[in-house]
Amino acid sequence: MCGRYATTRGSGTLSQLFEAYDDTDGGLRPDWNVAPTKPVPVVRVDDEGARALSLARWGLLPPWATSPAAGARMINARAETVATSRAYAAPFARRRCLVPADGWYEWTRTEGGKQPYYLTRTDGDVLALAGIWSVWRGPDGPRLTCSVLTTAALGVLADVHDRMPVLLPPDRWGRWLAPTADPTALLGADEDWLAGLEIRPVGPAVGNVRNEGPELVARVPGVPVPRRRPSVEETADEMTLF
Repeated sequence: MCGRYATTRGSGTLSQLFEAYDDTDGGLRPDWNVAPTKPVPVVRVDDEGARALSLARWGLLPPWATSPAAGARMINARAETVATSRAYAAPFARRRCLVPADGWYEWTRTEGGKQPYYLTRTDGDVLALAGIWSVWRGPDGPRLTCSVLTTAALGVLADVHDRMPVLLPPDRWGRWLAPTADPTALLGADEDWLAGLEIRPVGPAVGNVRNEGPELVARVPGVPVPRRRPSVEETADEMTLF
């Protein structure tokens, strides 16, 4: 997963969707070009056990970080190693969150250069990216930070990029947030949920972090969508038919 996504729903809408109280203090703004270290909405369980919609800095800061700059390198945590990573293991075990998104961006190399794609639900439903959060206590006070979990891309998504965020369908939200749940059992992809994704070619403007607005997610006509390449196993199966 590359380091860009879109989240444009307001705090009222997200609070209702995720059955959480609003803890953003009016600080949530629509963002069609979220980049590392920006404030992003997350849904987490607070110290009282209630579900809260909060703002977190994208890029988790472990307790030993000496500067907020370290978070820019920690926007994503690999699902394959998150449970054993020194930086991510503790948040993965006890401080998991949902990261609401409208969609995310990936880039594919073509003969004409790098082509960006926007991956989103065809039905317009919100995406819940699996995340983890932590509180970093720096010289300016405590700061809530987060990372998004990624995994190997599946199906046609693998033709766009070799990694994808861990996507949690609604029936997994509660279990992911529950402190006593086994999170490793929830990291596998839901094939039906993935089937509802659209791969939309968009313009190059999203490559500049200073660009913002709904035009970034507008479809660019005439650009082909990557087609799924058959796996080694499928190719072998096809060869046995002849």
